[in-house]
Amino acid sequence: MKSSEALSSPSVKPLLDEPRLIATTDTGYDGLDSVCCLSEEQIWTCENKEIMKLLNLQSKLLTSIRTKSGNTPKDIAVTRDGNLVYTDKTVNLVRNKEIQTAITLQGWGPLNVCSTSSNDLLVTMISDNRKQSKVVRYSDSTEKQTIQFDDQGRPLYSPDYSDKYISESRNLNICVTDQKASAVVVVKQTGKLRFRYTGQPSNTKYSFQRLDPRGITTDSQSNILTADLYNHRIHIIDQDGQFLRYILSYRSNSPFGLCVDIRDNLFVADHVTAKVKKIQYL
Repeated sequence: MKSSEALSSPSVKPLLDEPRLIATTDTGYDGLDSVCCLSEEQIWTCENKEIMKLLNLQSKLLTSIRTKSGNTPKDIAVTRDGNLVYTDKTVNLVRNKEIQTAITLQGWGPLNVCSTSSNDLLVTMISDNRKQSKVVRYSDSTEKQTIQFDDQGRPLYSPDYSDKYISESRNLNICVTDQKASAVVVVKQTGKLRFRYTGQPSNTKYSFQRLDPRGITTDSQSNILTADLYNHRIHIIDQDGQFLRYILSYRSNSPFGLCVDIRDNLFVADHVTAKVKKIQYL
C-alpha cells in the first residue's frame, strides 16, 4: 500500500504570514457541502440535492451529473485518474458520464469518501443500527482493510450519522473528522491511532470554542486542515497534531468542505453562501 510519490521528500513550504484569496466561485446552489479538485481550474461540488456540478473558477457550469438513485450524495471525491466518486446508499464511480455502482454494503451505510495516493478508496461508514462506525479501504471494489478499534479495543470513531470526512496525508496517515466527538482522529496507514486533535485549549492566546469539524484535507507538507463550522474558521495542524494557525477566522464564513490542489491551493466550500473560495496559504 506504499506509494513512492507519497514517501518522497517534498520541498519545504512555510505558511504565508497572510493567506491570499485567489478566486471566488458561485456554485448556484442554495447551500454547499463538498468540493473536490479535478484540476487547478475545475472543481466538483455538491449539496443537499441529487445533482453534482463541475465548474470552472469563473462559475461557469461545465457539466452536471444526477445521481443514479435519485438520492442526495453524501460526499464526493476525485480519483487519481480523474473520475468522480460519490456516496449515497452505495459508493458510485462516474466514468465518461456513466455511473457504475462500485461498492454495495450490507448492514452498513457509506458516509464520506476519499481517494488515496495508491488510487484506493477510503470510506467512512455507519452501521444500519447506528451502533458502530468504521473506515474501510477498497481497491478495485475489493475490501482490503478495516479500521475500527484502537489497541485497547475501544472504538476509534463515534457511532453517529453525522459527518466523518476523510483524507489521506502525504505520509499515509488517515485523517477523519468526528463531528459528534468534536475531534480529528488520525491513524497510521496500519490503522494504529496516532493522535486526536480537539482544538486549542483555553490557556492559549486563541479563543476556544468546542471544535465543530467538518471537511478535511491535507497538503504536500503533511499538514492537516479541517473546517470548523461553528467557529467560522479552518484549523491547520502539522502531521503530529500540533496547531499551526487559523485561516478564515471571522464570522461571515461557514467553512464546510475542503480540498487542496497539486499546488497546495486550498478550496473552501462555504455552507451558507454556496461559494467556493480558492486560497493560497503556503
